[in-house]
Amino acid sequence: MSQTMPDWSVLAATCPSRTSLARIANKWTAMAVSVLGGGRTRFGDLKARLDGISGKVLTETLRDLERDGLVTRHVFAEVPPRVEYELTELGFTLHEPLLALCRWAEEHIAEVLVNRESYDAR
Repeated sequence: MSQTMPDWSVLAATCPSRTSLARIANKWTAMAVSVLGGGRTRFGDLKARLDGISGKVLTETLRDLERDGLVTRHVFAEVPPRVEYELTELGFTLHEPLLALCRWAEEHIAEVLVNRESYDAR
């Protein structure tokens, strides 16, 4: 007997894929995945690269990504303890699309700012 997979649709209110989309659409997720695409990274280095993120928010973001199977956490028994994070195989499938979104934001921010100013002036 063959089981069929359900038809997932983020447009359906009850679809669990919405939680994944919400996680992916989070700005800190996009930036963390972008950095981690460069390889295994220590927590402190990741925090330094993500200008403006608090340690608490970074920890929460990494835990959520780990829970979803996108990031692996490596703990080394050293003093002080060393913790490194890296993308999983699944996480790497998300890297390029999120990197493209980050690039789009950088390339088009000037136009967006002009449009905001024009809109706000009306």
